[in-house]
Amino acid sequence: MSGQRKVRVGIVGYGHLGQYLVDRLLNEGSQSHFELVFVWNRDLKKMDGKVPAQLQLHDLSDFKDRGADLIVEVAHPCITREYGKRFLSTSHFMVGSPTALADPATEQSLRKAVALHQNTLYIPRGALWGGEDIQKMADRRTLTALKVTMTKHPNSFKLEGRLRELNQEVKSKRTLLYEGPVRDLCPLAPNNVNTMAAACMAAHNLGFDGVVGALVADPSLPDWHVVDIEVVGPVDKESGHTFTVKTSRRNPAMPSAVTGTATFSSFWSSLLACTGHGGCVHLC
Repeated sequence: MSGQRKVRVGIVGYGHLGQYLVDRLLNEGSQSHFELVFVWNRDLKKMDGKVPAQLQLHDLSDFKDRGADLIVEVAHPCITREYGKRFLSTSHFMVGSPTALADPATEQSLRKAVALHQNTLYIPRGALWGGEDIQKMADRRTLTALKVTMTKHPNSFKLEGRLRELNQEVKSKRTLLYEGPVRDLCPLAPNNVNTMAAACMAAHNLGFDGVVGALVADPSLPDWHVVDIEVVGPVDKESGHTFTVKTSRRNPAMPSAVTGTATFSSFWSSLLACTGHGGCVHLC
């Protein structure tokens, strides 16, 4: 085991989640045979005194020079749209903002890059509970419907357009901000619905158009993020009963935080699973 080759990791983004992953890689990475080789952030000053100078990547276009085996995006969906295909040409790629894949052109370009270069596109489950089971049903074509409802305090949402205006009007009453296809929701809530996007990738027979997303603002939840998942499967021919699963995940969160605390450790577990799975899209 001592001779196992280390997985060289590049982190793109140094927000709360990026800082968490960088700290764990610096302090514990070697124990799991992972080595941090670069960190990039749009605002370089944010890394001063926190990230060793030799690990700071000033120009993201120079990522190839660091020889990463795995690149992890925890910045913004625009990074995947601009660099995702290029990342996959040289390394495995974990897309921490899978809302980027709601754009059909982006998803298809990444799938083509996966097939061409035989690297893996990793989709972290984040706050998605039961993702592997959903994917298995999708593989068998027995998944007939999927709905993901995310409920947070209004201050925990970073929304765009009409949803931002609607959220600003929420005072004391629980309010449904959106219910419909996840594809239409992703551009309006790119930082908040990555769990839904991961669900769409797992539920590949339904995809972004078939999976239903619901966004709820609830002022009575200052320090919780709640994710409810409703799965519908086949109808039993003999009894006429329909297979269903419902789960509710209550994730503690700091007031106004976009990401719940349990999601940080989930991302770390996902990163440790990114050791190469061939040319495929893999939920981790």
